[in-house]
Amino acid sequence: MTLFLALIGGYLIGSIPFGVLLARVFGLGDLRQVGSGNIGATNVLRTGNKAAAFLTLLLDALKGAVPVWIAWRWGPEAAAVAGLGAVLGHCFPVWLGFKGGKGVATFLGALLALDWMAFLVFAVVWLGVAFVSKYSSLAALIASVIALIATLLTGAWPVLAACTLVALVALVIQRHHQNIARLRAGTESRISFGAKK
Repeated sequence: MTLFLALIGGYLIGSIPFGVLLARVFGLGDLRQVGSGNIGATNVLRTGNKAAAFLTLLLDALKGAVPVWIAWRWGPEAAAVAGLGAVLGHCFPVWLGFKGGKGVATFLGALLALDWMAFLVFAVVWLGVAFVSKYSSLAALIASVIALIATLLTGAWPVLAACTLVALVALVIQRHHQNIARLRAGTESRISFGAKK
């Protein structure tokens, strides 16, 4: 029952569509009709409003971290399940017909609350891969897998919690299936770390 409540609680918090709500508050229209139609910070940034994008990133991360922090009092299994629930909520929010985002920011928030050292590993790997490859999606995928390995190697996680963490990363990877297809085809958008001429 505790694990079920952690999953449901995490899902309900994670399903709050902050990107859509902030887009309306800032007068940016329906975010689902902008760019990729994604509800995350990257698509908010496509509107040109950096403040709204930053707030979306922050709140999406917090909705991953908060349920994990709350669930820690019932043990690592509950914490991991709450994190999974939060990412599921962001990816498949009931309020938006189960059509949500890719869950990276929410995953990062959950990861920070679960294992801050693994969060640092993710950040370092993401920056390294993104700088070399110029692909944000590739950096997120590789960093997620390496952060998972670091978490499992450095933490004495119970079997259920470890399996939940694997499922969490698998979900993030699955949500990037279109990016993976574009990477294979060589059509994925690149990012730039310098000023454009």
